[in-house]
Amino acid sequence: MSMVEKPENAKNSLLPGKMFKAYRAQKGGGAIPPKRLQALKVALVSMDCVLIGMQPILVHMSKNEDGKFSYNPVSVNFLTEVCKVAFALVMLLFVGTGRSGPPLYRSPISFIRDAHHNRLLAIPASLYAINNYLKFVMQLHFKPTTTKMLGNLKIFTIAMLLKVVMNRTFSVIQWEALFLLVFGITVNQLSDCPGAGPSTPVSFDAVAYTAGVVTIPAAASVYNEFALKKHMDTSVHLQNFFLYFYGMVFNLLGICCLAAGGQALGSIFRGFTPITMLLVANNAAQGILSSFFYKFADTILKKYSSTMATIFTGIMSALLFQHHLTMNFMIGVSIVLISMHQFFTFSAEGMHLKSRDKAEVSEARSGLKFTPSPSNDHLDILTEGTQLSIPGEDFRKPLLPP
Repeated sequence: MSMVEKPENAKNSLLPGKMFKAYRAQKGGGAIPPKRLQALKVALVSMDCVLIGMQPILVHMSKNEDGKFSYNPVSVNFLTEVCKVAFALVMLLFVGTGRSGPPLYRSPISFIRDAHHNRLLAIPASLYAINNYLKFVMQLHFKPTTTKMLGNLKIFTIAMLLKVVMNRTFSVIQWEALFLLVFGITVNQLSDCPGAGPSTPVSFDAVAYTAGVVTIPAAASVYNEFALKKHMDTSVHLQNFFLYFYGMVFNLLGICCLAAGGQALGSIFRGFTPITMLLVANNAAQGILSSFFYKFADTILKKYSSTMATIFTGIMSALLFQHHLTMNFMIGVSIVLISMHQFFTFSAEGMHLKSRDKAEVSEARSGLKFTPSPSNDHLDILTEGTQLSIPGEDFRKPLLPP
């Protein structure tokens, strides 16, 4: 087949890198300058650190005098999804859906078509609904230190799922960096442990909650990344709308189950305070930010960002609640920073792919195989593919009409 015959086929099998570049060109008028893109990544991580770092503080402040919640966690999760749906809808009104035809809020047919196109997002939405409830339950049944330490184990679950679902590969040094990450967080959180005490029997509920904390959020994050990147040419705001819409539906089902169990519908939304509303706003902002992580970065970068948020929480706790920063905290922070440097420096697979010639890189990109190790190596390589010259086709031309 001659080079002149390729453009038509290339149009039918859009490369992920081309889709990413075309979407960026359509919305931003061209490629983002490297310095601006780097600043965007730093801002993304910084905002994520603040939002995640504030969450446990707000949850702690929202408890009543008995150490319990006066409100129903299901109602908090439902209102969080409502806020996110409203935000996504406003963005669609101002930015547009990124496709031709009437928008989903004006045509039931468009809504059904877009819902079917983004149906994969229903899976992470259901998992997030379960995980959001687990966050509150774990804080009632476990000490905060124990809860966080158990949650650290999901790092390995995330890495394994990325390997299976996203076909990612990790170098030996990167696996060691992940072990260092878990070790660093554990050392940090052991600061409040006085030593071995009398053992307590482990209940079935504790085992079930632990298994859920290790697997459910990891599966939700990885599958969310997969679903968002499967359609890189689809507007992130349109994808966000349906992710949050599905989440709102699942949380509404939870409220209906409570009502069917005999609980008055009005009582489900009682007990809200200004702190609770701040918690809702924080959770909503955190969820919105996460979508941009999964769309344009990856789950591993999100996890490291969350780890930095743990450090932020420790510092804020010291300022707000007069908690002391112990030697364990300082050692743990140092280990985490070393782990970050080690993981993102020794991305062997990414460097290996970058050294291939353009034909091999194009073959590796086909079929949505995001093989390079995170973070952002896959986007660098895929975007690099847009420089491949195909006669008669302009890569800066938007995929969809305005």
